[in-house]
Amino acid sequence: MNDEMRADVAAFEQTVRSSLALAATLGAAEWDRPTDCPGWTVKDQFAHLVSVEASLLGDPPPEVEVPEFDHVRNDFGRFLEAGVHARRSVPGPQVAAELADVLERRLAQLPGIDPGKRTMLPNGKEGTYALFVKFRAMDCWTHEQDVRRAVGRPGNLDAPAAACFWDILAKGLPLVVARKAGAEPGQSVLFRITGPVERRVAVVVDDGGRGAFAGDVPDAATAELDMDWECYVRLTAGRCGPDAVKTQVKGDAELAHRVLAGMSLTP
Repeated sequence: MNDEMRADVAAFEQTVRSSLALAATLGAAEWDRPTDCPGWTVKDQFAHLVSVEASLLGDPPPEVEVPEFDHVRNDFGRFLEAGVHARRSVPGPQVAAELADVLERRLAQLPGIDPGKRTMLPNGKEGTYALFVKFRAMDCWTHEQDVRRAVGRPGNLDAPAAACFWDILAKGLPLVVARKAGAEPGQSVLFRITGPVERRVAVVVDDGGRGAFAGDVPDAATAELDMDWECYVRLTAGRCGPDAVKTQVKGDAELAHRVLAGMSLTP
């Protein structure tokens, strides 16, 4: 295991253990609270974490027929829903205990996997297993934050896995600006993100209409967006629309609002 994969395994472990500690505080009614993921309760979020890691361990898939839920829109969603639906009758603490078990088994498995092994990534592209682990840390942390918002227990926003979230999804900001928001050649958008994770990046659209990060972040841009880290996470993870969060806009307001409307970067 190389140093990068080791760091991402540690980030994965930290966020799952943080989720388990949170689970230990939940009352019976809190397991059934809805979350920002359409159709999923707090318990469903934990069931999702269990089912994905169990699948990666090679455990047999659940034999369950997934109903025609409105929030299941494609075959990939149906695959993910199967592991969740199979545990809907299981008490929340039991689902958490299953997550604790698969975590230990995954931590024992991961050191034996070649970081350079080629595998299919959640974004549908091929990449290394080391990168796949970064995706897993990001996904587990995103769902931890879903649960924390649902039960009103904020925390772990600046976890190591938060850096994984940024590393993966920030790469999509040029696409948001140039393609989704339709910024014109020569236009730029400045993103200022405040704590607990702070970032300041700008995207510039070239003469061919392609977006790219600016080498030198300008003091001013065509449009400027200020938001806190949790706001950024909710928007890029597709958990809400711009009307549900607080942002500050400067410059070209129309372009800024098109960017905010197109910031969702997860399937």
